[in-house]
Amino acid sequence: MNTKEIGNIIKERRRILKVNQLELSELAGIGINTLVAIERGQGNPKLETLISVLNVLGLQLSVKLKD
Repeated sequence: MNTKEIGNIIKERRRILKVNQLELSELAGIGINTLVAIERGQGNPKLETLISVLNVLGLQLSVKLKD
C-alpha cells in the first residue's frame, strides 16, 4: 500500500464519519496542512502522526512480511 492509497482511505473514512479536515486535525493533534498532505498522499508523515489520525478515525495500521 502506498501513501496515496492510505490518504484515500483516510479521506473516505473521514467523510463517512462526517468530520471535516479541521476537526480531524484538531482531534488528532496535528496541523491542518499536515492532514491535507496526508490525504493527498504527499509528504512523508511521521509514523506517530499517521497513527494519531488513524486512531481518531477508528482505523489501524498493520504490517506484514513480504513474500
